[in-house]
Amino acid sequence: MSNWTDLDIEAHILEILREVQYCREHHFGRPFLTAYQIAIIFNQRFPGETRQLGLQVGGKNIGERNSLAQYLAGQLSKRILSGEIRETEGAFISNINLSEISLEDGGRIVVSSLTDTQYDLSMFRVR
Repeated sequence: MSNWTDLDIEAHILEILREVQYCREHHFGRPFLTAYQIAIIFNQRFPGETRQLGLQVGGKNIGERNSLAQYLAGQLSKRILSGEIRETEGAFISNINLSEISLEDGGRIVVSSLTDTQYDLSMFRVR
């Protein structure tokens, strides 16, 4: 099979996205999480699965070309496009006039490696 199926990654991500807290109901709907936010939470909740994937959370200067954030975003995007995943939607935040996006991961600062590149940062939410 595949890691995606064997490790039940889709169910884990849906759990993460469903539990996103927001301060009030709004006509915009639920908030989006960036691929980095999903990867950080995934790694915290499912460290065994992350170890099996053999990927670091991601960010600038990790010394690896592939990351957990990149893997999760790529798989979600591919499966949303094919119609395999219907409950989740994706979007991008533009890099226009954006100098840095940084996130906190258990005391470590994760800086997006996509800022100031031709690639926009993906984000996802449950519909």
